[in-house]
Amino acid sequence: MEHIENNDEITGVSYFKTFFKGITISLILTLILILLLSIAVTYTDLKETVIKPAVIFISAFSILIGSFLVSKKIMKNGIIYGAILGLIYMLLIYLVSSFINHSFILSVSSAVMIFAGILGGALGGVLGVNLK
Repeated sequence: MEHIENNDEITGVSYFKTFFKGITISLILTLILILLLSIAVTYTDLKETVIKPAVIFISAFSILIGSFLVSKKIMKNGIIYGAILGLIYMLLIYLVSSFINHSFILSVSSAVMIFAGILGGALGGVLGVNLK
């Protein structure tokens, strides 16, 4: 994603494309890291109890990277755009997993994941705007 010099020229379509790219990057990174985690759990002595915290970390980290890239391109309101990206990502994951599991229940674990996603996105957004 390249930096846009004049932020006033960013259109709604540009925002959508930028967010779509950020969420796509986050999802791909999540899938790769979850695959590596599953291989590690399968072929090492890692306990299955590490899966839930690791998935939360992987999701938040992936969102941080995606929101960093989005905010790096937009170059303003990083905390807001990052948090929004995190929320959209987590809602997509929640809806897909709820549909697959035929259960739309918001548990404590789901709430923690959503919060971690928003926090990871906000942090990534702040870093994207402020790091050169």
